[in-house]
Amino acid sequence: MFSNSNSIHYVVLTAMLAPAFFLTATAALLTAANNRLARVVDRLRSLIVTWEAEALDREERDLQISRHRRRAHLVLRACQMLYVALACFVGTSLALAMDAGLGFRLGALPTLMAVLGVSFLLAASYSLWREVNLAVSSFDRELDHELSRRRN
Repeated sequence: MFSNSNSIHYVVLTAMLAPAFFLTATAALLTAANNRLARVVDRLRSLIVTWEAEALDREERDLQISRHRRRAHLVLRACQMLYVALACFVGTSLALAMDAGLGFRLGALPTLMAVLGVSFLLAASYSLWREVNLAVSSFDRELDHELSRRRN
């Protein structure tokens, strides 16, 4: 079979793969968050063009722009946290390899890095949840405003 020194390499490599699952999940969320940010920015740009063209609805457009700015900031915050989470998961994987190379002297560092990464992932998910809620409520308000305008 394998000698003890050879099997430790497989144990370390297997341990290093665990953060890869978190990396994949984080990368998927980051892709979605970046797409959401791009859509919010596009919507803000179109609102600004409409705001400049329609003086009658200026107050409503101001409110819409304000809501979309909050959305953009929520998504930006989520992206920042997701990047930190990615760095933590890469750091976890590297710390596991270094720990094995140093004779397991790093103690709880790899675990702490993983917990930190998961914490940032959770916080980013919460920020994206808030942004989605704001998007739906903003859409509802815009729809209500447009329907009331068409009735008048």
